[in-house]
Amino acid sequence: MSTATFKIWRGDATGGNFVDYTAQVSEGMVVLDALHQIQATQANDLACRWNCKAGKCGSCSAEVNGMPKLTCMTRMSQLPLDKPVTIEPMKAFPLVKDLVTDVSWNFAVKKKIKPFKPRAPDAPDGSWRMAQADVDRVQEFRKCIECFLCQDVCHVLREHHKHDEFIGPRFLVYVAALEMHPLDTEDRRADLKQAHGIGLCNITKCCTKVCPENITITDNAIIPLKERVVDGFYDPLRWLLNSAKKTLKR
Repeated sequence: MSTATFKIWRGDATGGNFVDYTAQVSEGMVVLDALHQIQATQANDLACRWNCKAGKCGSCSAEVNGMPKLTCMTRMSQLPLDKPVTIEPMKAFPLVKDLVTDVSWNFAVKKKIKPFKPRAPDAPDGSWRMAQADVDRVQEFRKCIECFLCQDVCHVLREHHKHDEFIGPRFLVYVAALEMHPLDTEDRRADLKQAHGIGLCNITKCCTKVCPENITITDNAIIPLKERVVDGFYDPLRWLLNSAKKTLKR
C-alpha cells in the first residue's frame, strides 16, 4: 500500500480551485475508489457522479491528468504517482458542482435527430429479411454507453463551444447507426449538412482515442457520413443531372 496525492477540482459555476488530498492506494484500485475514500474520510461534500462502477453506465466521466476518462475504469497503477493526480470535471458542459457537469444538452440533441423509419416488411409473415453483413455493420455503434467522453474531447464543443451548430461525435455515431441500418428509409443528409454541422468535424480522431468501448468513431461512423453528404450535395455528376432536369422542366 502506498500514499497518493490528488488535486481535485472543487467549486461550482461561480468559480473554484484545486484542493489537495491524499489517499491510500492498494493493488487493484481505480480512481473512483480513491474518490470514494477521500469523500468518506476528508471531504463528505465532494460531488461526483457514478452508478455501476463497471464501465457500462457512463456516469463517472471526468478528466484525469487532463484526459477524459471513466474514473471507474482508470486504474491507479496506470498513473504516475510520483506527482499529484489531477481530477477535474468535463470541460465541454456546464459545471454543476465539483466533478459533476450538466450533460442535459446531449439528451436535447438526441431528440432533434430523425428517428428510425423502417421500410415495409418484405416477407409474408410480416417480418424483414436482412443480410448478416449489413447487421454486423451497425452493431459496433450500439456499444455506446453515452459517457460523453467523445463529446468532451471534441475541440468543436470543448474549445469553440459550437453546441448550437454541432451535435458532436456521440450523436454522429447515433445517426450512423440509423443511416446504415438495413431497414431504415429516412434521409438525414440535409440535417447532417446543416443542423447537425458535420462539416465542422475535421476528423482529428481524438474522439476515437478516448472511447471506453473502443468504437471506431471517426473511420466507421463520421467519415462514411461525410461521404454521404458529399455524394448528395457536392457530386458534380449529380449536380449536372439536377441542372438538366431543371432545364427540361422549363
